[in-house]
Amino acid sequence: MSLTSEEKSIILNSIRDIPDFPKPGILFKDITTLLGNPQAFDTLMNHLEKRYEGYELDYVAGIDARGFIFGSILADRLGIGFVPVRKQGKLPYTTVAEKYSLEYGFDEVEIHIDAFGEEKGAKVLLIDDLIATGGTAKAAANLIDKVGAHCVEACFIMELAFLNGREGFNSEVYSVLQID
Repeated sequence: MSLTSEEKSIILNSIRDIPDFPKPGILFKDITTLLGNPQAFDTLMNHLEKRYEGYELDYVAGIDARGFIFGSILADRLGIGFVPVRKQGKLPYTTVAEKYSLEYGFDEVEIHIDAFGEEKGAKVLLIDDLIATGGTAKAAANLIDKVGAHCVEACFIMELAFLNGREGFNSEVYSVLQID
């Protein structure tokens, strides 16, 4: 299932470009304007719901923090559970962690050890707003598999395709919008 050109235009036109943020030479894609646009947000969420309703998913996992927005709403629409993938030190119970590389060092994401219940093999969709180099998302997908679930697909609202972030995933990757 793909977006019509009109739907793609509605979503893309609702995202604000911020030049030179967070540093000179970067064109930041600001999704807060998408979130504040009821028509664009509903178009996006309807598309995601239709895409994933036949996947027989058990959970949606959202990456801290914007993935929480899309993921929790999608999980509710699909009638399944939502699991947060958080930055290090933010979850209160026993966690499993995965480090990943950044331009300037390392960072870490965590998930509760029992995030997907007792039964192994839960089918999980991973979601976030943007994939650039893919480090955070790959670490999150690895965590899902580490705790005994299966990351069926990683979904992103936008993909900065020129950074090749989708390479090296152990699951399928889907992006609603690709920016070349």
